[in-house]
Amino acid sequence: MGLFAKKGYDATSIEEITATVGVAKGTLYYHFSSKEEIFNFLVEEGMKLLKNSIEIKTQKVESYIDKLKAIILIQIKVIIKYENIITIVLSQIWGNEPRNIRCKNYVFEYIKTIEDIIKEGIEKGELIEGDPEIIASGIFGLTCSSLIYKLKTNREIEVQKLYHELEKSILQGLKKFS
Repeated sequence: MGLFAKKGYDATSIEEITATVGVAKGTLYYHFSSKEEIFNFLVEEGMKLLKNSIEIKTQKVESYIDKLKAIILIQIKVIIKYENIITIVLSQIWGNEPRNIRCKNYVFEYIKTIEDIIKEGIEKGELIEGDPEIIASGIFGLTCSSLIYKLKTNREIEVQKLYHELEKSILQGLKKFS
């Protein structure tokens, strides 16, 4: 995953992949038929991890603000821990090649999970009226900007500090006051 993130898909060769993972080319081709298949597997597994983490955590909390807080915290943690996956997915969502479309679909499917929670929160009267698609895309985008912050500051991210800053800026405006 690190090779794809560092060098990009096109510049990463099968030889580099086999050298990095320490297996022979034949062994790699026994499990995967192409570099594209390796890429797809890694991206799919990474996005499943993010989506499953969100679904498990949001089922454990009642209020929709708490669900969104959980999403923000988990997403920050996953972005930091699996930075390469997120970097690759985000770098590949532009364009119309099959790989680009697949990455776009993973991101849109994940954002749809957030969108559904926002819709329910609005319907239950816990969140203010608004466009769930825009709000969900914004939450995803703002938390992904953690990578830009890390790049800019050139230091490790303090998860709790970043979480509290994003929580304040994202969620304060969504709470419905009775």
